Amino acid sequence: MLDAIRGRQMGVRIMLGVILGILCIGMLLYLVPQDTGTELTGTDVVAQVGDQKITMADVQEQLDRISRNGQIPASIRGLYTQQVLDNLIFQKSLVVEADRLGLRVTDEEHADFLKKLVPTAFQGDTFIGMDRYAAEVQARFQMGVPEFETAIKDELLQQKFQQLVTDGITASDAEVHAEFQRQNEKVKLDYVVIRPDDLQAKIEVSDADLAAYFEKNKAAYVVPERRTVDYALLDLLLLRQRAQVTEDEEKVYYQAHIDQYKLEDRAHVAHILFKTVGKTDAEVAEIKKKAEDVLNKAKHGGNFADLAKQYSEDTSKDKGGDLDWIVRGQTVPEFESAAFSLPKGAISDLVKTQYGFHIIEVIDRQTARTQTFDEVKAPIAAQLLTEKAEQLGETLSGQIAEEIRRSGRVPIDQIAKKFDMTTGEAKLVESNQPLPELGNSPALLDTIFHQRVGDLSAPIHTDKGYVVLSVKDIQTTHPATLAEVRDRVTGDLRREKAVELAKTRADDLAKRAKGGENFAAAAKALGLEVKSSDAITRTGNVPDAGSAKLFAAAFTMPAGQSGDPISLGGNWAVYRVAQHDPVNQDDYEKQKSKLQETVLQQKRQTAFDLFRTSLRTRLQQEGKLQLNADNLKRLTTPA
Repeated sequence: MLDAIRGRQMGVRIMLGVILGILCIGMLLYLVPQDTGTELTGTDVVAQVGDQKITMADVQEQLDRISRNGQIPASIRGLYTQQVLDNLIFQKSLVVEADRLGLRVTDEEHADFLKKLVPTAFQGDTFIGMDRYAAEVQARFQMGVPEFETAIKDELLQQKFQQLVTDGITASDAEVHAEFQRQNEKVKLDYVVIRPDDLQAKIEVSDADLAAYFEKNKAAYVVPERRTVDYALLDLLLLRQRAQVTEDEEKVYYQAHIDQYKLEDRAHVAHILFKTVGKTDAEVAEIKKKAEDVLNKAKHGGNFADLAKQYSEDTSKDKGGDLDWIVRGQTVPEFESAAFSLPKGAISDLVKTQYGFHIIEVIDRQTARTQTFDEVKAPIAAQLLTEKAEQLGETLSGQIAEEIRRSGRVPIDQIAKKFDMTTGEAKLVESNQPLPELGNSPALLDTIFHQRVGDLSAPIHTDKGYVVLSVKDIQTTHPATLAEVRDRVTGDLRREKAVELAKTRADDLAKRAKGGENFAAAAKALGLEVKSSDAITRTGNVPDAGSAKLFAAAFTMPAGQSGDPISLGGNWAVYRVAQHDPVNQDDYEKQKSKLQETVLQQKRQTAFDLFRTSLRTRLQQEGKLQLNADNLKRLTTPA
């Protein structure tokens, strides 16, 4: 049974792991500059390990295989490419190292593994034949037989090296117990998050400050090209008011689109979520107990929306847990089963899903039916009016375009009057500036910044209607004066001062707290709000502050002690350990077996990662690994 499971797992690795390799090492090799060893040249060769060449076509073939499961975003294609190349280099490196050590995959090992991975290739001990075998491999793994069997040998060779490198590794009791402490030790924190954005309004900026800041950063302030434009708009809203729709037309539309008005079974639900993802068994047990307490409150008169706001860990908490209407197939099965089995107004028992424990309230229920014509008459009329306005707008825009072609540089006001268009002026438009009065269309700004003064554009279709443009004036790019960019300079200076003030407040609070001043009183004196966390482990999260890993020092402190300020990107956090919960040693034996496996796997992975890195370094130093820098750059640089 175990072998069968391993075989299935290996099948997944053959399809995915062989392509991508070890992601973390791939990223490491991509992000950290590598000694390229002896430079390699050649039109298509990107790397050579021993006498084995890796071509750009080899890398592209693997990328194409990945792309079958979804397009690789252009922004990270270079990273994918480097990972694929690193994995190919590693496979070839293992072959070189295996030759050096006399290590090899035997035919028997290869055959045994194939039987586990593709058991249908044999009837008893009889091979089904190459044609059927090739079809089976293609169907299951999307590979030809030669490529598949090479991948199998590569995988078996890697297994041999993993066994060789990691066989002597053990997990000591001390290491296992340390992992137990790491996963189960908890602290409660009182903390303050100081955001520069919250401080900007408190910052006063004088004229002298602005002038000095502008003078210091003058090169950063340039006024881009600006254009002033006259426009005439054929407004779809006005055309819509001119259109008329009969009830017969509405009924014809209703019958033609009757499927749109069929409603599925649906339920209007709210929920309270207690997350268990990534939690230990001991933590899950505590979370369940907390969820049961809240459930008891909900079923005995507690306001569900208030309870959701207080306890839920889902983003819907701000709306009292309200998820609006859901239909079958929209949520995970356990949630759906509860939501569609409860009557209107009912509250579920605890529902366990992959996300955690849910308490579900059914606010309303509706059974499947088809909406009547009267129910949908209004939106149908609105849709038909919109369609008629669009049709009329398209007709008129064609007439406007013909008028402009025939008349040449006719005044825009004359066009507007003839076709009942609204007119206006857009002053000092910049190339990235939205024009809400004219609607959305990439062609608007493109036309404005490519048109000559006085010319009339053809009608441009936007979501507001059809627009004709005429450039009135062009102000070229030039270094800014303070008057032209005063608002921008003010904002920049306030942001800079707010960042400095946030750091100063964080240092001040930490100093006061460490000096013995009451944490809450010190925070209040500085105008800061103190928050308190639940008991968290090292793998937990501090609300509004981020991962508990940022607060690692807190787990080494006694209750009552304050830590140094922590940078949260642009924000700062200052904390005090409110409670340090001792680990329940009785849980150690219950978790020991699982913890041993966790520690062992971590140590094995670390050892194999180190072997992989060391092997590459040694082969480069020995001249057995050579890279073609030009082709490498061509592969990893976005087109």
